[in-house]
Amino acid sequence: MSASPHGAGRLFGVGLGPGDPELLTVKATKIIGAAPVVAYFAKKGARGNARRIVDRWLSGASLELPLLYPLTTELYFCDPAYVAQLKSFYAEATESIAAHLSEGRDVALVCEGDPLFYGSFMHLYVRLKDRFAVEVVPGVSGMSGCWSAARAPMTWGDDVLSVLPGTLDFAALSRHLRSCDAAVIIKIGANLAKIRAAILEAGRCERAIYVEHGTGEAQKILPLTEKTDDSAPYFSMILIPGQGRRPGSVQ
Repeated sequence: MSASPHGAGRLFGVGLGPGDPELLTVKATKIIGAAPVVAYFAKKGARGNARRIVDRWLSGASLELPLLYPLTTELYFCDPAYVAQLKSFYAEATESIAAHLSEGRDVALVCEGDPLFYGSFMHLYVRLKDRFAVEVVPGVSGMSGCWSAARAPMTWGDDVLSVLPGTLDFAALSRHLRSCDAAVIIKIGANLAKIRAAILEAGRCERAIYVEHGTGEAQKILPLTEKTDDSAPYFSMILIPGQGRRPGSVQ
């Protein structure tokens, strides 16, 4: 990490955890409460999950900087139009934050889960890290929040855990599910039917757990076999615990 220019502010990438406002770290709450500028991602027309999580931790003195996505699921993520719009959005968001940093104001960019794990923060981090000082505050990942909420021991002994985006095609999902011991499938949304079919093909459906809004007020947890429809929100995932060396199986 390079140092900021003299008098410039520092960027903090602050992990908020999976949804429960009490799962923030002490360090995260201190930075959020003291930062002159608090930035967060949200969809146009919505308050945003990150903003909701930090509500109780804001001092009221911070300038809020919403970074509004031009789109989310309206286009397929490989569509050239999607790529072009997101690239432009990240460039504009980068310069919005850079303007505050250049004026000497620290910016706390708050992010659901952990900032460096499938997070939008990373797109701004790579654009700003050579221009300003950046500190990353880790957060409880969404998957650890969900498996804790589901009380699902995930890995035993030498189990290998795979984290699979549900946006993968059916063949790739099936291949990875057959070869791993335990799995976490994220980015469910409109991909649920395909994901369920891949889990069935890999023979993993009986152990699969569906979690929606894990640790949040709207939390829903049930066996995937009891999830009969194909509708799933953005904040959902599927857990497939490993079997490994469980108690009683150790020789």
